Formats: sequence, structure tokens, C-alpha cells
Amino acid sequence: MQFFSGSSAVDISPSPAAPPGTATGLSGNNANMLYIFNRSGVCLLYREWHRPLRTLDASQDQKLMFGLLFSLRSFTAKMDPTSVDKGNLGVPLLPGQGCSFYSFRTNTYKLSFMESPSGIKLILITHPNTSDHQESLKHMYNLYVEYVVKNPLYVPGTPIKSELFNTNLDQYVKTLI
Repeated sequence: MQFFSGSSAVDISPSPAAPPGTATGLSGNNANMLYIFNRSGVCLLYREWHRPLRTLDASQDQKLMFGLLFSLRSFTAKMDPTSVDKGNLGVPLLPGQGCSFYSFRTNTYKLSFMESPSGIKLILITHPNTSDHQESLKHMYNLYVEYVVKNPLYVPGTPIKSELFNTNLDQYVKTLI
């Protein structure tokens, strides 16, 4: 792939091939990690299915992920060419307010994002060659509503400890191709 800047071309290498059993059409799990945050930035759930390298402790990793989401949402709203009211960069946005992003891809992973009207944020990290995961995120959110929100023992804003939710989530993730 080539990107052009002025008169010289810069070669950018394509994404690496998907490891066997982890992505594009091969049998197996294509999801690496899932984060669920509430509107205050509290990580309610972190699930990991395939993460070959650990570089940070869990709390630092969660803070960086939420900070990335906060910055990207603020940036996309500020750069929205269709909105007259841009607001200030860095000011928190209400769910559904402003321009939003759904995913981005690097050479090593793809991040897919969904925010519910109640402010629950789901982030799915997959192999970079995977397709759109908006329907998958909606299904995961429906599992969250069914097994967590509707559970009378769950206290909102606390980490999710529902075995029934985790089991159904794991079964669904195994079906992702």
C-alpha cells in the first residue's frame, strides 16, 4: 500500500497475516479482549481471550483505554465537518452527542467501539483483518442487559461478577469468525 505526500511515495507494509485459528474465516476465536466501562469511566468488566504480551498492570491498562476513548470521541466531535457547534476539545460528551467513531485499525489490532444510550461503553479488540463488529457489540450489550442489569443482586457501578454472563459471553465469542 502506498501513501503519497508531495512527490515522494512512502511504502507502508500491510497488516500481518492472521494467526491460524484467530481471525479471518478460520475456525476459532477472533476476539482478543473486551472492556466494558460505565459512563464515569469505571471498568465494569475486562475479559481476555488471547493476549500474547502483557505490558501493563490491569488498572493502568484500563485507564489508558478509557483515556483513549475519551480523546477519540472528543477529537471526532471537534473535527465533525457537519456540525456548527464544535464545543471545546476535551469536554466530556453526552452519549450520542457529536460525531462518533466505531472502529480503528492498526497494523497489529482492530478496536471496535459501541456506546449505549445509558453511557455503557463496549470495546472489543480483535485481529486487524477482521470485519465490522457492530452487531457483535450489540449482541454483547444485550447479554449485559439480560444477565447483569436485570439481575436483582447486581449493584450498578460495581465490577461484573456474574458467572452466567461470563459463560454466555464466552460461548458467543467462540462463535465469532
